Amino acid sequence: MANGSLVVVKPKTKWHNRKMHTIIVTAAIIQRAEKILIAQRKGTADHGLKWEFPGGKLHFGEDPKAGLKREIQEELDMEIEVGPIFEVVSHLYGERHILLLCYTCRYLGSQPSTKDCQDFRWVTPQEMRDFDFTEADLPVVEKLQAYP
Repeated sequence: MANGSLVVVKPKTKWHNRKMHTIIVTAAIIQRAEKILIAQRKGTADHGLKWEFPGGKLHFGEDPKAGLKREIQEELDMEIEVGPIFEVVSHLYGERHILLLCYTCRYLGSQPSTKDCQDFRWVTPQEMRDFDFTEADLPVVEKLQAYP
């Protein structure tokens, strides 16, 4: 996969000089053969039942790659090797600013489980159009679909 780039998704709402903080979120692009792992958020979570690339929020001071490994272990009970950045997305959800760091990751063979997600699937980039992804993940989906 190619080197990462920054995609800025413009907000649908106006915001004024409010105190905002950035939430740094990591996500894994885990490929197995021609398919990529996606996870469905639990119904009780923010953006419940939406699909996303698995990962999660960093703890304060946490290394992004270490945080991504931790999140994948917590969410899917699987081990990965984190590679280079694939994409960086800046997105506003109302008054919350999300900086999404998407890394290419090596699948190490352990079968994922629904430890902390509703469901998961291995899908091709073209099949991703059949899933309802979170807004922040859509630029990543588009980049994967455009990839040769």
